Parts: sequence; C-alpha cells; structure tokens
Amino acid sequence: MTLPATLVAALSRSGQLTDQRWREAMLAVPREHFIPPVAVAVSADTTRRYPIDRHTAPDVWWQAVYSDTAIVTQLDDGDTPLAAGDGDSTSSASAPGMVAAFLELLAPLPGDHVLEIGTGTGWTAALLAAVLGADRVTSVEIDPHVAARAAANLRAVGFAPGLVVADGAAGWPGGGPYDGVHVTCGVRDIPHAWVVQTRPGGTIALPWLPGIGYGHRLRLAGTGDGRAVGRLTGGCSYMVLRAQRPVAPDFAADGGWRESSTLLDPRRVLDGPPGAHAAVAGQLPGVFGHGAGGTDGRYQAWLWSADSQARVAYDPGYLRRGVEQRGPRDLWDEAERAYLTWVGWGQPERERFGVTIDAAGQRVWLDVPSNVLPVQAQ
Repeated sequence: MTLPATLVAALSRSGQLTDQRWREAMLAVPREHFIPPVAVAVSADTTRRYPIDRHTAPDVWWQAVYSDTAIVTQLDDGDTPLAAGDGDSTSSASAPGMVAAFLELLAPLPGDHVLEIGTGTGWTAALLAAVLGADRVTSVEIDPHVAARAAANLRAVGFAPGLVVADGAAGWPGGGPYDGVHVTCGVRDIPHAWVVQTRPGGTIALPWLPGIGYGHRLRLAGTGDGRAVGRLTGGCSYMVLRAQRPVAPDFAADGGWRESSTLLDPRRVLDGPPGAHAAVAGQLPGVFGHGAGGTDGRYQAWLWSADSQARVAYDPGYLRRGVEQRGPRDLWDEAERAYLTWVGWGQPERERFGVTIDAAGQRVWLDVPSNVLPVQAQ
C-alpha cells in the first residue's frame, strides 16, 4: 500500500474521512508535493513541535507527511528560518484529518464554485480542484511569498485553480457569488463580506476561534437576506486570520491593579468543556483568555480585552483564589458571571450553540437563533 493510501485508510478507519470524493482526491493529490523539505511538525495533541528535514532525516519527514500531523511551513511571517524551529507559527499544512473534516463540512455539490480563504501550501485548493474542477475554485492568500510557493506546488501536480494575492478578510467579490466559502484559518469575528459573496443556501465552513478556550468548527448557511446562520459541530485548532491577531492592551509597566478574591476555580473557566467556552465567548465578545498550570499544582489564568486585564492565581493550599484586575472593566468578574450563567442553563454542550452573522456583526445563540446569548454588562 502506498503512503497516500495508508493515510487515507487510517483517516477512513477513524471516521474522519467518510466521503468517497475526498478519499479519491487525497489519493490523486499526494500531500508530499505540498510540504517543504525543511519544516516543523506538530504532535497530534499540539504539545510538541519537532523539526523535519527530508534530506538529513527522510524517515521522520515522510512519517510526518503521511500521518495526521500539522506541519508548520512558515515562522514569524517568514522572518525566522524554518530550520531554526522556534518562533510563532504563521502558515502551515493543516493535519489531514482536520482538512477532511472541513471539506466534508463544506460538502460542495457538483458544479459548485468555492472561494477558499487562505491558500497556504495549496493542498486543499488542489483537493477542491480535483473534486470540483480547477475552474470552480478561487483561493485567496494574503502573503505573496506563501502564495508563490502554493502556485508552484499546484503547477507541479497539474492543477491551476484561480489564485489571488489579497486579504481574505474581504473575500474576493470579483469571482462571486460563491456556492461555498472554505476557510483555512481561525476567525474571531466572521467578516460579513463572506456572507454577501455567498449564494442563498450556500455554505461557509470555518474554524471559529473566539479567543477563550477551544476553537470550534462552524458551518453557516446563507439565508439570502444578508445573514448566515449555523451551528457549532466540533473542535479545531488553527492559526488566526492575520487581520484578527489579538493585540494585548498597552499598560504601564506596573500599578493600577485592583485586588480581590474568588471561590470559583479558574481552571473550570479557562480549561472547562467546549460548551462552557462557547457560552463564555458568546457573552464576552472581544475578550481573550489563557490558562497554564505548573508541576506543583498551581495554575495561573489571564484574561484581556482591548483596554483591560485580569489574572487569577489558583493554589491548592488556599480556599480562595487571588484576583487582580485593571482597566475600566473587571474581566474576571464578567467571566465568572458568564461561566455561572452557563452552569445555570444546565451546562449545555457545544453542539447546542450556534452563530448568526449579518451586517451588524455576529451573535451567539443557544438551541435556536432567536435565543441569543446576553452580552455581559461591561
């Protein structure tokens, strides 16, 4: 069995790849043609990154290419060589299982015209072209160097979809309307331009990364009146759309902290189940959060927005947890209320939440679009 066939068989057995069209496409478009000789692989649990080099360690390189592994293909927007291994990941080849999940979520019909946001290495553009035809695929990439490499990769395997160098946040109105929009980067605020450029009933499949907790797979459908509505369908982890990368608030080096305490364990908020994260993010738009623990059982949580910050320290030796907040908002207080509101709803799971996007912005809802989550008072 060839390496592509082995990968397809493994994804099929795991239930990640169920549509025969995408099975055939992955066999027809080998992933090896879209991975550079030197790159950085990411373990399946995303806890470990390790270099891969086709020339010095070919076995490791091939194993990474044909396993369900994400591979970083750019660091620090190209400022750091891949051989260095360290830096912020700014472009990658997504794990094949996640690629399959989003292509199956998109579920294009024969003859559909699809807009892809984020060409990356070009592999998903090639898979779309293999199924729909290259003339039915338009792919937008903001980074000209990434776009040039993708174009070369695509030429090498004989596919020529429409390639555009532009900011994908604006879509590509010149090629619309589209039957589907396939997004390969994380999105915090869904651009209304994608909705406008989608036909009524068309699909937008995207990784929604609201800033707190897990990323979510989201499938929206255009309603024909300037809206798109859809439900969360599972988890994901992606690099964020460049135009939406979070920026920490600019504070003086010290001072301004208000001290308090809480009985709520911050781990439940920052490391809780996906449903809790969807609920908190929906009630606190524009708020970001992160938590990390140490080997001694202690845990630190951070929350921030454009103008405020909070940090909460968990220590197993103390009943109450120390809270520090600064800026005009008390972000921990808001997050605590949002989390306990979710608890009061009966702790609904992720799949009960959905999103509506229109010209006024995006709103998160529970069970039905009319049941919009309240935004916590600021």
